[in-house]
Amino acid sequence: MFGWLRARRRKKIVAEPIPEAWHRYLDDNVALARHLDPDSRRRLLERMQVFIAEKYWEGCGGLELTEEMQVTIAAQACLLVLGRDDQLYGDVASILVYPSTLITPPRPLGFFEQPRAPVGHGRTVIGEAMLGGPVVLAWDAVLAGGRGETLGNVVLHEFAHKLDMATGRIDGTPPLSSRAERQRWGRVCSAAFARHRARTEAGWPTLMDAYGATNEAEFFAVSTESYFTRPQELAYEHPELFALLADFYGLESLN
Repeated sequence: MFGWLRARRRKKIVAEPIPEAWHRYLDDNVALARHLDPDSRRRLLERMQVFIAEKYWEGCGGLELTEEMQVTIAAQACLLVLGRDDQLYGDVASILVYPSTLITPPRPLGFFEQPRAPVGHGRTVIGEAMLGGPVVLAWDAVLAGGRGETLGNVVLHEFAHKLDMATGRIDGTPPLSSRAERQRWGRVCSAAFARHRARTEAGWPTLMDAYGATNEAEFFAVSTESYFTRPQELAYEHPELFALLADFYGLESLN
């Protein structure tokens, strides 16, 4: 019954016309969306409508949340599931947006925070995903990643964590439909992770962010960023991992 009610509510949401400003926000702030064909762009916009309507949004740290911010974040989050039939992140109830990089008080770093260089006695954090909790994002990092001005993409990273968390565990393995898929995932990701960690520990340059060597969960998030933002390089350096992610996301390369 609840599925029927959800489908009915979503049908009503997508029946609303897309605001003209959304197209401008998409073109200006989400570089990956520029490569979509017209049908994929339409589906993305529809998923964004539902995503924005169903999630709780809050501007924090003095930030006045705007429609542009919601559209920019929703577009990148929905790109991850555009080729899948996921229920638009059932584990995500709320999205908290801060104006810029957060400086945390001195404490151990949270398991799924993305750290940068220490500042004072704290650390800087641009994003965080919490199991059963919100996604926290820094708007300046969201915009830079969305426009392709940096190699990383904090929205793709944190929402990849949320795909991982959909199993109720945090281990770098998102929901998979069969035992064969899980076995393939474990074999390919374990080998790629071991290679990435070895290169990172040796101080060699790596395609993927060195933070991906922290653990398997961070490796999945970092490899997802590379799959969407640097697909040709990932396919060359990690062909089996690229093929695995291509099958999982079910989406043609956007670059």
